[in-house]
Amino acid sequence: MNTALRIPERRRLAGRVLAAFGIASAITMSGLPGMETGTATAAPRAVSARIKPGAQRCDTKNLGRAEQSTPKNSGFPDDPTGSNFSAWQGKPKNFNYELPGRAYDGVKPPTAANKAEAMSKVPNDTEKNYKAWQKIADRSGDPEDRRFEIYARYFHNKEGLTFDHWFEQRFIRNQINNHKGSSFERQLVRDFRLVGPDWLCEVTVELIDAQGNVVDTRRYDAYNKRTKEFNEFKSNSELTNKQLAKDRQVARLMPDHKFRVTGAKAFTATQRKKIDNLNRYVNRLRPGLTNQVRGNQRTYNPVPRTKPIKDYSDHQRWFAPGCQGGQGGTRLAAASNCGTRGPLNDRINGSGKTLEEAKKIQADARRLDTRGTLPRGGPGGVDFTTLELRYVGGLGKGKGMQYSMRADQMPDPDENPGFGGEARMQLSSDALFTWLALTPEKFWVNLNPDEPDRVMDATFGKTDAGRVLLESDLEMKHDFAEALNPDKHAGAKRYWDTAPRQNGMPCFPGVRFWIEPKPAQVREQDGGIYILDAPLKVSTQWLDVEWQAPGSAECKDLTDTQKHAIEANVRANVLPLVEERVNTDADYADLRAVYTARVAAEYVRQQDAKSPTDFHKIIDSNDASAWPLRAPNENWTREGVHKRYMDSLKEGIEWFELEYGGQVHNLGVGGVDFSKQPKQNISRTRFNVEHRTLDTTTKTSLQSDDVSYQETDTLYLGGGKPTEGDGENPEPTPTPTPTPTKPGPDPSTPGDHPSTSAPAPTHAGGNTQPPANRPDPDGGLADTGSDTPVGLISGVAAAVVVAGAALMWWMRRRRQGVTG
Repeated sequence: MNTALRIPERRRLAGRVLAAFGIASAITMSGLPGMETGTATAAPRAVSARIKPGAQRCDTKNLGRAEQSTPKNSGFPDDPTGSNFSAWQGKPKNFNYELPGRAYDGVKPPTAANKAEAMSKVPNDTEKNYKAWQKIADRSGDPEDRRFEIYARYFHNKEGLTFDHWFEQRFIRNQINNHKGSSFERQLVRDFRLVGPDWLCEVTVELIDAQGNVVDTRRYDAYNKRTKEFNEFKSNSELTNKQLAKDRQVARLMPDHKFRVTGAKAFTATQRKKIDNLNRYVNRLRPGLTNQVRGNQRTYNPVPRTKPIKDYSDHQRWFAPGCQGGQGGTRLAAASNCGTRGPLNDRINGSGKTLEEAKKIQADARRLDTRGTLPRGGPGGVDFTTLELRYVGGLGKGKGMQYSMRADQMPDPDENPGFGGEARMQLSSDALFTWLALTPEKFWVNLNPDEPDRVMDATFGKTDAGRVLLESDLEMKHDFAEALNPDKHAGAKRYWDTAPRQNGMPCFPGVRFWIEPKPAQVREQDGGIYILDAPLKVSTQWLDVEWQAPGSAECKDLTDTQKHAIEANVRANVLPLVEERVNTDADYADLRAVYTARVAAEYVRQQDAKSPTDFHKIIDSNDASAWPLRAPNENWTREGVHKRYMDSLKEGIEWFELEYGGQVHNLGVGGVDFSKQPKQNISRTRFNVEHRTLDTTTKTSLQSDDVSYQETDTLYLGGGKPTEGDGENPEPTPTPTPTPTKPGPDPSTPGDHPSTSAPAPTHAGGNTQPPANRPDPDGGLADTGSDTPVGLISGVAAAVVVAGAALMWWMRRRRQGVTG
């Protein structure tokens, strides 16, 4: 080796990581036969087409009367700009459809004895057998007879499906196809005056070969004889490739006919492309003509009408205070005295637990969706990883709780359907009850190298809410380390280039950092609370510590000016990246879900303090045994996280090199602290302007499984305690009269006192108490946003308890020998 070459001194900076306690809280039923399956074969080429006679007039079929003439304003308006797409403005409109079979979703798979009885009416003919049971059930009205009709139908199916799969994907799917599709048709006939002698509904076009044989058919929902326009109605705005292929044949063989597709939802980019492609094809067939194919959209929300039946309807424990005792499963069949039902529950129960299962369910559902009645995206259309609780209401003794959750749509549900909804729902529900059951002094977590025996409260550590907090703490430390790598991030390089130096080495940021909420936007009205926005921010502050790793070498005796400069440098160049990840990355999705549940829980506390609710016995009971660590995390331990944390300190998390003053520094670096929740009043005017139609969207989400917010890719899905019946279908949830507004105190002043007094902060590791732990009169989760400020939490510790020591870093010097 050239001995004249100067060997750089190499120093290893190993993460002097944290002792930050990230405490989070804020944190008559007509049965339908099963669908037959088979493989299609290529049909002979059609040379002509004709409309099959016998179609009914739309008004007679749907409205029960025949209008003498067709109104001048009948039909769907075209876009005045000339575009082949039209959209109607205004609020979404609901339409009801009957779904009586859903009332039997709590029926368990048949036993051997059940099968024997179900097959007993006409033993040698399964079709006549189930029809015999249908007559018996129709005559008696007894749910038990209907149960055996369902069993008999199941044994008539020859696909070898499990009972649960058959019930959901055949029995219920058939009812939805028929009832939902026909109800949507009826609604369009009424709204767009598709009446009079010109309009026929459910028209079939027959494709004829050269020998005069019918080789294929294409069914259209409506047809106008005067304008020669075929209409397709899709409640989910989705056309199939098979239908479009037949449309091309019809267009070629019937050159004077046009096509229109009307959807109840906004067309996706894929669907618009399909309609555009068909339009271009037809225009090429007809030179000089344009817009022979049109797409039209007006937002409708389908609302199924089902009367729950005691001992036959399925209920879930999610968000249901009346059935939270013990550690049982999430599904409580035949338990109509407690539990919740609703569109969200149905979407979750109908989705897959794994990606493989979701793909099978998705493909099966698509194949059977003959009338375009699936919700957008099908069973896998919801990105369940984004599911967050965004509305709580309907509280009171014997009322349980209404809820609505927000989620994104999956961008490509056919190739990558959403799955895992049950686990996400369980996490949010468990978190809500955990925040209610445990008193706030238990809501702390602590990753401190000095305190391996004091990682978190033992009771809190047996819950998934506690697990999420501690895992998020460690994840954030890793992200902070990565954000300091100058080879990856320009902000990190700016930090190292401008940090104070000693002995030629830039000083490491000796800071603690923590997560705390930014001002949350919450609106209380209509007997509930809307969680509008709950962003999180990452804060930092210099903190001197005495504990050091053996052999460490670091900047000493820094002035206050230098310390503040480092603080500001980290805040400007490093933390924005970490904060963005906390608010958007999938790694923190559980933390965000747990946090919104905490906001909702505090609202429940406040309402219960005013008048006891069904949550009364749970609140501050300090019994969280009903919400334990669940699979696949049932064996998770706080000690295991602490070990991973210590391993990261010893081994380093993110390695990179810096060269300053002729020296090469080899660096390895390795918090979360929810401390307060600033509040921000949201007035009624601002709520109506910035969150237009959110109130009606939320209310509709309690009834419909396909509700988006202002035609965006954001879905709202809800549920609650079902309406117990006396034979009547549940009525739609009335819109409560808003509480009159009153002038209130200045929004900058504190709100009401917290529902639980703030315990004294815990002292840890001999370090000084971080500033974020000091009681803040402007803290708390958020104001309700009513025009008269009512604080959800105004004391910090009611939101979270933070026993925070410093986030510590150390630098360990290591000389590397050189051989020549």
